[in-house]
Amino acid sequence: MADSLRRLVNNESCRTLQDKLENWYKDYYMNSCDQNLNCCCEIIEMNSRIQGQLFTILSLTAQEGGHYAGVETIKSRLLPWLGTCFSNSSIAKPIENNINLLQESLEKDRQLRELSASREREIQQLDSELNSTRVQLSMVQQDLTETEMDLEDTKTRSATALLAAEDEIIHLRKQLKSLQAQEESRQRSLDMLTDYERQLRTLKDEIAVLSAEKSVLQSRLSRSRSPSPVSQHSRSCSPMQKELQKELHKELVPSSPLVSRLSSVSRKANLLARFSDAYAQGRLEAQTLLKRFIDKMETVQRIIYIATVESFHVAKMAFRHFKIRVRKTLSPTHIGSEELEDAVMDYVICHLDLYDVQCSVNDVIRAMNVNPKISFPPEVDFIVINSFIKEICCIAFAMQTLDPPLDIAFGADGEIFNDCKYRRSCDSDFTAPLVFYHVWPALMENEIVIMKGEAVTKRGAFWSSVRNVNRSRSRSLSPVHHHGCSGKSGVSRSRSPSPPRNINTSGSSHKYLSHKG
Repeated sequence: MADSLRRLVNNESCRTLQDKLENWYKDYYMNSCDQNLNCCCEIIEMNSRIQGQLFTILSLTAQEGGHYAGVETIKSRLLPWLGTCFSNSSIAKPIENNINLLQESLEKDRQLRELSASREREIQQLDSELNSTRVQLSMVQQDLTETEMDLEDTKTRSATALLAAEDEIIHLRKQLKSLQAQEESRQRSLDMLTDYERQLRTLKDEIAVLSAEKSVLQSRLSRSRSPSPVSQHSRSCSPMQKELQKELHKELVPSSPLVSRLSSVSRKANLLARFSDAYAQGRLEAQTLLKRFIDKMETVQRIIYIATVESFHVAKMAFRHFKIRVRKTLSPTHIGSEELEDAVMDYVICHLDLYDVQCSVNDVIRAMNVNPKISFPPEVDFIVINSFIKEICCIAFAMQTLDPPLDIAFGADGEIFNDCKYRRSCDSDFTAPLVFYHVWPALMENEIVIMKGEAVTKRGAFWSSVRNVNRSRSRSLSPVHHHGCSGKSGVSRSRSPSPPRNINTSGSSHKYLSHKG
């Protein structure tokens, strides 16, 4: 009995019944009739379950008291209540069964309605999806039809274009064959002109030799006929000698502009090859000579670069002076339809051997002696690279006879590295943006690079170059006449402090003329 009572207490059925009664009372006027009936039936069902449990507890309690225990209580309280309710007990069971059946039917109707509603919603959704699929299918069919039409048009146009391209290819092949034939004929003509030019050059050399011998013989003949200087001077200006000079001038001038143009192209190719050889061989030989006296590779490369730059500057100045002298010589006797400048240039080209290269070498060495960027032992002279400087001077002098002339690019330590002008040396810092120092200058033609130079790039190149200039020491010139051009360099160097940068020397006065010109 105690267990049954405990289960009844733990279920809290009575409290739940009270809560339901209170909730029903609160919502009674808001509920519908069906809802109120359902609430009443639910409370009756719960009350009947509680009564069943109480009768079970009553029976157990009576059994615990024995056969006669609790008889008076049952007679006085339970039997009168049962007497009043017994007449309604037979009616309560059918009503309860009807209520249960009614609830089950209502629940099934509700479930049926919900199922039918969900089915209808699913059917509507499927209908909408089917309609959208049909629309998409019609659009796809329409796109497919349009694509087929476009494909047919593309095929037609491609076939037409292919036919036109084949015709054009055939036509271009015919043109190519004709151009190849013309190129072959022009090449044969060019070869013939090259042979003619070679023969003409040989004849010019022979004419120049014969003319020189003729002038020597005439000078001897005039000295033998006229003992006095006055008569000799008058004979030197005779009309016969003027005619001889005119004939000699005609022989030295090229006979055709085409021959002159071809000669310029060949000379340019030859000079470019010589400049490249000077970089690949002459520079390395000069480095080998300087390494005997200087351990630092940077100083050796700076010396060679400065020697190259100064050689170009000095050679350009020498070319200008030489051209001025030739113009003064030819201007009194110049005749014909050719311009005087063309005649002067032709004469310079034919007489490059008259260039006093040793005088230019001496000027280059003097300019290097006062350059503040070079510092090496006093017992070593720049004369050790005399042959290298001489070759660069000859190349630079000959490059001025081209049309247009060739020149080197201006370079300064600490400038921004230009990949179009220079290539980095193998020991460079390839991420550095500034030039530490230059190894070889770039060759220019009308501000266009035709041959790259070489430079060393390092981090902090600008400040390193400034410190090197501040620490460097230059050598003073020996008291040698500035315009002397002997066979050897009569220049000595000392360890005196470098002169001011505005000193007026032949080497430094024209240091940047090539860049301005």
